Amino acid sequence: MTGLFGKLFGKKKKAEGPEGLIDDVLGRLIELAQLELSYDVKVLEDGSYLVNLSGKDEELLTSKEGQLLDALQLYVRRALQHQTPEDGINVNLDCANFRETANEALIALADKLKDIALTKGKSVYFRALPPKDRKVIHQYLADDGRVKSRSIGEGHFKKIKIYPIKENDNGGNEEYDSPDEAFGNR
Repeated sequence: MTGLFGKLFGKKKKAEGPEGLIDDVLGRLIELAQLELSYDVKVLEDGSYLVNLSGKDEELLTSKEGQLLDALQLYVRRALQHQTPEDGINVNLDCANFRETANEALIALADKLKDIALTKGKSVYFRALPPKDRKVIHQYLADDGRVKSRSIGEGHFKKIKIYPIKENDNGGNEEYDSPDEAFGNR
């Protein structure tokens, strides 16, 4: 199995450091895919790495909701995890500020659905989303004490339920004096 991972992710190279590994993996991947892209690797304050891609093939990366960009990011992350498993390196790829723009669009839609839930006093549902997008929405809605959100469904893609908090709602953790009260036997 080591031979297979060596072919997919390259052989372990610890002397180059994370930036060198990112450069090796991403450079080779761009070359093999024959993409006309260049990239800039930056170290962020939290120790993670941000790779900004640019070039003639930017549109390929950002089309179809950024699926190719996500795939490249996943591949680079896995390759780094394989080559430096003890370091826990976090790498994010972006192109033409795509990630920020996509997050802003998600937040705008979540804001509209939140307003509908508050106006009608009923639950509303957000379409099925992958975990990274659900996280953006849950974090945004957590700042508003008038609504709550919950992921609904099974598997990788789940819907988000957005619902208003009732005045006497304490998060669903009601305290009862006895088990009979908890089951409606008062």
